[in-house]
Amino acid sequence: MHLTLAYGSRGLQIDVPDHTTVIRPRHRPPVAQPLQTIQRALRQPVAGLPLRHLAKPGQRVAISVCDITRPQPRPVMLEAILAELDGIVPPEDVTVIIATGTHRANTEAELDQMLGPGVRDSCHVLNHASGDARTLTDLGMVDDVPVRLSRDWVTADLRITTGFVEPHFFAGFSGGPKMVAPGLAGLDTTLQLHNARRIGNRRATWGVCEGNPVHDAIRAVAAIAPPAFALDVLLNDEQRITAAYGGPLFEMHRVAREHAKAEAMVRVDRAFDIVVTTNSGYPLDQNLYQAVKGISAAAEVVRDGGTIICAAECRDGLPDHGSYAALLASRDTPQELLRMIETATVTIPDQWQVQIQARVQSRARVLVHADGLTDREIAAAHFEPVHDVSDALAGLLQEDPGARVCVLPEGPQTIAYVA
Repeated sequence: MHLTLAYGSRGLQIDVPDHTTVIRPRHRPPVAQPLQTIQRALRQPVAGLPLRHLAKPGQRVAISVCDITRPQPRPVMLEAILAELDGIVPPEDVTVIIATGTHRANTEAELDQMLGPGVRDSCHVLNHASGDARTLTDLGMVDDVPVRLSRDWVTADLRITTGFVEPHFFAGFSGGPKMVAPGLAGLDTTLQLHNARRIGNRRATWGVCEGNPVHDAIRAVAAIAPPAFALDVLLNDEQRITAAYGGPLFEMHRVAREHAKAEAMVRVDRAFDIVVTTNSGYPLDQNLYQAVKGISAAAEVVRDGGTIICAAECRDGLPDHGSYAALLASRDTPQELLRMIETATVTIPDQWQVQIQARVQSRARVLVHADGLTDREIAAAHFEPVHDVSDALAGLLQEDPGARVCVLPEGPQTIAYVA
């Protein structure tokens, strides 16, 4: 059987046995008119007032959008919002903030690609800088979390979040309050939200929000400086809009994630010996750090001692920014990495990704195919490099002809789980 994996921009063809279990999202077809669908969400929210009724002349507006690592349909979402504000708030009073979290700033070329020239020409656009104290406002503490958020966000008169909702490997679901924190949070806020205790909790996983210590804390931080209006969409495997939701942050996100859960989570009767996964193609698979999500999705249905094969292009490398590579190099084995993180008293940037990676590798073998990385770089990250996914799978089946095989062609867009 021939399959196409979501890999980079073009996909990756592989051969698998006919008896392979292939699990894809139950995505609805894309909406015929994306702009009108989003306008409807702005005018007929799940609760509260339409966006236009919240806007007042003289207001300064801040809009949070995803960074380049996320396939958010920013141009059409921003077009719809700016159209609703037209005649009330001029574009020059609108600031679009790229919710980078702890990621690098997006380049000028990336901003053009992400937003389109119309937005860049008419609105203020800036990258959030989590490590620059001059751009942050201190809002006190929520439990053990210091709350520092983008000053441009906090001081705006009308705040709007935009994003998309899909299952998330430790926050439950993306979108919603994550567009405030960690999206617009200071580094120390994010480090506490992602500390080893929270990440290590069994409820910090796919599809769980309430009772998830990560998402509970994210909601608490977002409530300190919430948006007046939140807009999220659902996307299919072609990254096209299937639904849109608007309204107050928490009410909107609750409705959106219930629909996302019905589309993206699939129950299986028992674990598999071999699971082939991806990180959903570009832009989500542009580095190995992000690919841990696809590996985590596979880990939900691989048996203890089984094998995961992950295909992620990694055109942006490990990447060469952040602490991910240095952390991986600091210990010789995943088990040692896990012990180091779980016993440390200080949270280091990116350790959450290493913690989850090491936890998976402590119970399963993980092979990686990535054209953007050398074999040496993959091995240094504690993975086993493979040049051809079909050959690697065939080799594993030669060793164990009766092995049960599962493929997640869209990676973490489908979250399979054992009943």
